[in-house]
Parts: sequence; C-alpha cells; structure tokens
Amino acid sequence: MPIDITGSIFALFTGVFLGGFYFMGLRWTVGQLGASQNAALLFLGSLLFRTGVVIVGFYFILGDNWQGLVAGLLGFVLVRVLAIRLTLHAGKIPAQNCKSGYAP
Repeated sequence: MPIDITGSIFALFTGVFLGGFYFMGLRWTVGQLGASQNAALLFLGSLLFRTGVVIVGFYFILGDNWQGLVAGLLGFVLVRVLAIRLTLHAGKIPAQNCKSGYAP
C-alpha cells in the first residue's frame, strides 16, 4: 500500500489547524475566566465544544486511513509543543516551576 504524500500533507495541515483551534480556544477561555460569573460552566462548555470539534475533525477528515490519522496527530502535537514553548517564552509560566520544561 503506497503512501499518499498529498493526502499526508493535507492531513498534517488539518492537524495543525485543529490544534490551533483547540489551543487558541483554550487560551481565550482562560483569559475569560476572571471576568466570568460562572467560570466552571464556561470552562466545561469550552472544553466540550473544543474537544467535540477536534474529534469530529479527526473522524470525518482524517479517519479514512491510518497514515492520514498519524499525520494529523503529528500536526496537532506540533501545535501543542509550540503553544507550550510560546507560553513559557512569554513569561506566563516560570520555567523553574515546570517539570521538564512543560506546563503543568
């Protein structure tokens, strides 16, 4: 079974898009928690919405073959690593408080 390079590149970019959506949504949610009257409901609603969108994206867009799914997951994880690095670099989380350089 040959590897479809075009499909893998599309899946990688789809994973990057889904990761960007998830982690930018998380950043927006955390920024809104201080001003919210019901922070727990905001956080839970945001978590369910973001997770639902990502799961549906992986299922419908990347679920047809395992190579595409792996490429999509790689893109998602790359965005996660980038988000952690940018957060640490921006001074939002002191690096000495993080185990192994990752956010708690």
